[in-house]
Amino acid sequence: MNAPESAQFDFFQQWYPIAPIEDVPDRQPYRVTLVGRPIVVWKSPEQGFVAFLDICPHRLAPLSEGRIDEKTGNLMCSYHGWQFDAKGKCQRIPQSDRNPPNEKNSQFCATVLPVQEGQGLLWIWPDEPSSHLASDRPLPLSPQCDREGGFVWKSMVRDLEYDWSTLVENLVDPSHVPFAHHGIQGNRDRATPLAIEILISTPDLIEAKSEGRLPSQITFEPPCRLEYALKLGENRQLGLVTYCIPRQPGQSRIVAQFPRNFAKRLHRLTPRWFNHIRERNAVLDSDMVLLHYQERYLHSRHAGQTWSSAYVMPTRADRLVIEFRRWFDRYCEGKLPWTLEQIQAFDPRPRPREVLLDRYTQHTQLCQSCRGALKAIQYLEIILIIAAIGSILGLVALPNVAGLFWRLSLIFVCISSLGGWSWLHYRLKPRFYFKDYIHSEH
Repeated sequence: MNAPESAQFDFFQQWYPIAPIEDVPDRQPYRVTLVGRPIVVWKSPEQGFVAFLDICPHRLAPLSEGRIDEKTGNLMCSYHGWQFDAKGKCQRIPQSDRNPPNEKNSQFCATVLPVQEGQGLLWIWPDEPSSHLASDRPLPLSPQCDREGGFVWKSMVRDLEYDWSTLVENLVDPSHVPFAHHGIQGNRDRATPLAIEILISTPDLIEAKSEGRLPSQITFEPPCRLEYALKLGENRQLGLVTYCIPRQPGQSRIVAQFPRNFAKRLHRLTPRWFNHIRERNAVLDSDMVLLHYQERYLHSRHAGQTWSSAYVMPTRADRLVIEFRRWFDRYCEGKLPWTLEQIQAFDPRPRPREVLLDRYTQHTQLCQSCRGALKAIQYLEIILIIAAIGSILGLVALPNVAGLFWRLSLIFVCISSLGGWSWLHYRLKPRFYFKDYIHSEH
């Protein structure tokens, strides 16, 4: 089912989830770039989460570098101390004798953006002129993230070094999983032909189904919700819900949820950070270098050459990629709404692997669970070093008449402490910072 041509798709008049709510700090401002626009999110003691354009009206300093005033609960700019309430009104100018300033002067106000919470995610409408439309537009929520239906899920967020269109194209291509994610989520030796059938294709929805070892329903609700629904037998259901966020040229963000209606006890017992470092970041790492270079090669194609002539896609496994690219060409003219300045600021040169696979900047800093685990590891390292040094000093200080038991005990404490410290420092902690992914070694 195909739809007729329509007006160009509007990327600004949409709801986007910027992060799981548990990862958004409630005591300090949180900066995010959404469709090329800098946004600051902060939590008002009275009204909850609030979003402004990240620009102070005074001298254009970033409000995300400010702080939430303990006395007033307002967001204070760190440049000159201007304060803004949850409605964006300037409540205090320290350099002025009149506070609050003239409420009728909108030049003093911060630009407020609509905010909602839904399914554990924080959603933002990035277009202030159309804010009046936001309340009538439902959030693109997933039917799989339904606690009343018996589903449980964990979530994650990560910034990516490739564009929104590359992210969507990759996610609508399940045939890459056995190869790009071999040993993590797939097995190249068990790969089989994969047939994809397009069920619906309209300006607002693309649905498809894939056949194979795990038949699945694939839904893309532009611009961000892209999910897989899989049935494991009659009663077990497994899902992958992703939200593809355009940040700026060459950069995107993925907010993902992993719902299922079975193994609920394991879900409760497994820490969220462990799930991230064991599997989720590894999956994104195994895609990162491939997609970053693919995007650069596509952008550097000869003048007049399009994706359809640059790619060679002869199988039914590529049908959804083709359908998405056609949708992107038909309704978006094959481009995102970047300004000329944003396009000119884009550096087309490939990034080094240390930048592409920088887990700390792309994920750990954004994830409350991983930040907390990393801090706990750092404290535990200090405790183990102190224990090792203490046991060595204890051995030196032991009198000659001390028994063999006490000497062996202190030696055991020293060796165990140093061994535990080495495992934390060289094996576990690097997974929060950087882990190179070389496909030829998997």
